Amino acid sequence: MTAQELIESGNLEYYVYGTLSIEEMAETEAAIEKFPEVRKEIEEIERALLNLAEATAPTLSAIVWTHILNSIRKVRNLNTDQNSTNWAAITGWAAAILFIGGLFWMLQKNSGLREDLQITTIENNKLQEANESLLVNNDTIQSRLASSNEILKIVRSKDYVTYTLPGNQALASNAYAKVYYNKNEKVAYIDTNGLPAAERNKVFQVWSLKMKPLTPTSLGLIAKETQIADGIYKFTDLPVTEAFGITMEPAGGSETPTMSQLYILGTI
Repeated sequence: MTAQELIESGNLEYYVYGTLSIEEMAETEAAIEKFPEVRKEIEEIERALLNLAEATAPTLSAIVWTHILNSIRKVRNLNTDQNSTNWAAITGWAAAILFIGGLFWMLQKNSGLREDLQITTIENNKLQEANESLLVNNDTIQSRLASSNEILKIVRSKDYVTYTLPGNQALASNAYAKVYYNKNEKVAYIDTNGLPAAERNKVFQVWSLKMKPLTPTSLGLIAKETQIADGIYKFTDLPVTEAFGITMEPAGGSETPTMSQLYILGTI
């Protein structure tokens, strides 16, 4: 077999891996001594293996790399004066291949561990988000409980007088609203659960009314800014009030009440 045929046969790779039979190992050893191009090809294969190990390996300490390089360098030193089969070389290469194979297995194992770690990290992040959501929900519940307790105090307090305001028979006969009014502190809490939903791009507006002469004063909108609980709205700094009215106005409210959209009206 010529040098080129041997190179193209693939036996040189098997020789480096240490998987050839004893006869083939001997023939390859002889070809290495006879043909410089075969020797060069062997060296290229060895170099490729080392580069592959270096490229795929994680960062290793200098001690580990020194051990790897020393193990490979001691495998075989080609000697043109040696004609017999180099059993030490064969054994050394087999050990080196096993070592590199073990290294690759370790790298694959580490890759699997990294994937497991990433999955665990994602799961932990999801648990953390769930816990944060629970904390937020808990804060919301505590806030609602505090608001409910405040409302209970208002309803039970002798300082607040409760009024039920009827709906406009011509516009919303079934509507109503309740007012908890503290005249001394000029504060009113309005329960709007008896009101229908406002139309699109419309909002309910609360008015304080003085009857003679009829003088409406806007207290504010039924909106998030005045809401303290579900359906309960707080208004402060009330003027002298003889009646309350609630109208439906364009978004943003109006300077004067739209009487054709008067839903609630009641004296106190």
